Amino acid sequence: MAYTYSVSVCIITFNEEARIRDCLESVKWAGEIIVVDSLSTDKTVDICKEYTDRVYQRQWGGNIDQKNYTIGLATKDWLLCLDADERLSPELTREIQDVLKNPGTTDGFLFPRRSCYLGRWIFHGDWYPDYQLRLFKRGCGTWQGTNPHGRVIIEGKTRYLRHDLYHFNYKNLSHQLRTIDNYSDVFAGIMIDRDKDFSLFQLVLRPVYKFLKVYIMKRGFLDGLPGFILAITNSFYIFVKYVKLWERTRRNGREKNSS
Repeated sequence: MAYTYSVSVCIITFNEEARIRDCLESVKWAGEIIVVDSLSTDKTVDICKEYTDRVYQRQWGGNIDQKNYTIGLATKDWLLCLDADERLSPELTREIQDVLKNPGTTDGFLFPRRSCYLGRWIFHGDWYPDYQLRLFKRGCGTWQGTNPHGRVIIEGKTRYLRHDLYHFNYKNLSHQLRTIDNYSDVFAGIMIDRDKDFSLFQLVLRPVYKFLKVYIMKRGFLDGLPGFILAITNSFYIFVKYVKLWERTRRNGREKNSS
């Protein structure tokens, strides 16, 4: 089908040998696959070269910078951005192929993202439908936001698709806790750079609100024990973010007093 060749798939990687093949398998129909690897030390690059000759290695400059660099290498009319821990469901693949036959005036498409957590698909809480704008016309969008997160911002009309993008983000609880530790460090650093002060009110109430929102208001309890664990760890992430901000604020205060 000629219309499939108008799609450039853009992926960034780092030590993803365990997950990248499934991602690439789900998009091998596309006209172009571009991978920018952040100097992996495992077999990630070798696996990627089985699917495309457009594999590049580049020093990590942050999530947003790396993704914008990657889409800048694309040559097709449409860009499809995926992370190595994501893959298209068969139904979403067919839906994308169908809509691109006649996209009309639409410049970008959003997918519902379904995450697998502790062996179970999550259908409630903050994690679903978790719409992601990942398919857009070349030249119409860029990655923006604050590292380590980011999102595509486009100028033009958008449309929601029905079928799911699969997401396998955490390998296990230990992986999630390491991510929480890393992301909370980044958060504290950003807040300090922006001269944001620590608030005891936020430390005490934000984690409680997060749990109630995820588990009760958004019915996370319907996802069984994984849903409960997810609500607890989401709340814990908020708590750790503000504890680290408190640590940084106190340390900076001591440094100013000593100088």
